[in-house]
Amino acid sequence: MADHNFNLPPGFRFYPTDEELVVHFLHRKAALLPCHPDVIPDLDLYPYDPWELDGKALAEGNQWYYFSRRTQNRSTNNGYWKALGIDEPIMSSGGKRVGMKKYMVFYIGEAPSGIKSSWIMQEYRLSDSGSSSSSGRSSSKRRGHSKIDYSKWVVCRVSERNSDDDDDGTELSYLDEVFLSLDDLDEISLPN
Repeated sequence: MADHNFNLPPGFRFYPTDEELVVHFLHRKAALLPCHPDVIPDLDLYPYDPWELDGKALAEGNQWYYFSRRTQNRSTNNGYWKALGIDEPIMSSGGKRVGMKKYMVFYIGEAPSGIKSSWIMQEYRLSDSGSSSSSGRSSSKRRGHSKIDYSKWVVCRVSERNSDDDDDGTELSYLDEVFLSLDDLDEISLPN
């Protein structure tokens, strides 16, 4: 997609569910299949601070969407993205695990002493293995799609959470609210 300011027709909004982001967008990207319409741009996220995404990523409301290469370096010139807690599985409507979601908060300054900002990111990746289904049919499908590289691509949803916005149109799951309310999950031991 050359034009990052892709506009949907009047009345249409881009509010995909977690499952739709993984199944209809990220899986097609990883499998090198075309996606019509091609609305989510490729963006090397980590050189950009979140407030620089406007005009570079697909914007819908106060959310920005883009594909990025998966990397461990989540630093920018002015801060870094810090992962919160454990990854949440993304389940299909059929009950199969299709991907994982990682929650992050942007901190301004140098790690580990940065100042927590109001910017949040949900980074979606495909399941590392297709082990969510054990049927022979899906394993033969996977062999047929040998071009899929589950580790290279992620799709990101970034938004700025405003304390004065009680209802900004963003629907957060119960787990989203729990993760965002905790300052540091390193001090909490979760059961296995």
